[in-house]
Amino acid sequence: MRLLLLLALAPVCLSAQTWKPPAETDRCPSKWGAGDQRGSGNLMTPENTLRAARLIRTGEKFELGFDLSSEIPFYGNRRFDVFVKRTNITTGTNQREANEELVVSELGQVGTQIDGFTHQSIGNSLYNCFRLDETATRTGFTKLGIENTGTLMTRGVLIDVAALKGVEILPDEYEITAQDLQDALKRENLTLQPGDAVIVNTGWGRLWIKDNARYLKTAPGIGIGAAEWLVKQNPMLIGSDNWSVEVVHNPDPLLNEPVHQILLVVNGIHLVESLKLDELAAQKAWEFAFIVQPLKIKGGTGSTIAPIAIR
Repeated sequence: MRLLLLLALAPVCLSAQTWKPPAETDRCPSKWGAGDQRGSGNLMTPENTLRAARLIRTGEKFELGFDLSSEIPFYGNRRFDVFVKRTNITTGTNQREANEELVVSELGQVGTQIDGFTHQSIGNSLYNCFRLDETATRTGFTKLGIENTGTLMTRGVLIDVAALKGVEILPDEYEITAQDLQDALKRENLTLQPGDAVIVNTGWGRLWIKDNARYLKTAPGIGIGAAEWLVKQNPMLIGSDNWSVEVVHNPDPLLNEPVHQILLVVNGIHLVESLKLDELAAQKAWEFAFIVQPLKIKGGTGSTIAPIAIR
């Protein structure tokens, strides 16, 4: 039975869906208007805040961010190092001492994080057709920086694909389809609404620190079809418990992480990566108030975050 289940979940590459970046004339200006820098952040309205607040009935909270340390999985040459400093040992009779730390890190792209719109491009073209060579400087981007995102509070929906498939962890490189998302939502008796924070559980977060090499080598995640279906639901953000949100490697060997471009560059929808979802999934907390605010890194490509879910 276990072998049959694994075979049923195995990636199928024979009919991989391909994708071609649309021409700038087909995607710009964005639906939010020429010069817009907030993308899906424009869905952060008082109405969405109140909609989320109405979901809080018990006050139960779930912390969705992993602790930051030098032990977490790092993609490429990213790092997070902490150096403690004894900064003030006073001579007063109360013996006051003070400590602080120097953090050496790529703060925009480590740990549980939100991707901003300068994180990815299609060639020289960013979201809303801002030009990479005109906005990138040594001290940050002059447009589309993560400081434009602000506080996001909205209805969160956990789409538990791992539970749908009856496994703790989806197989390596499993491509989540639009049908998978729809079937999981039906199982949870939920439908998506404009402005939602859509959170996909793959179970991949169970590998965090326990097996960093496997965590980073590949990832189950949403494919092109699932991403395009989600775009039509008009979400505020799309997140997952893996490092990529999308399936890695893509079933089409000629494509390299196209879902990042589909969501960030073409449609201006934030990605949230490496979420801690084990408790949320265990408690079947499929609908909740989702709250997050990126660090205001001026000109940053993203931000490490500590989001919370409350129901």
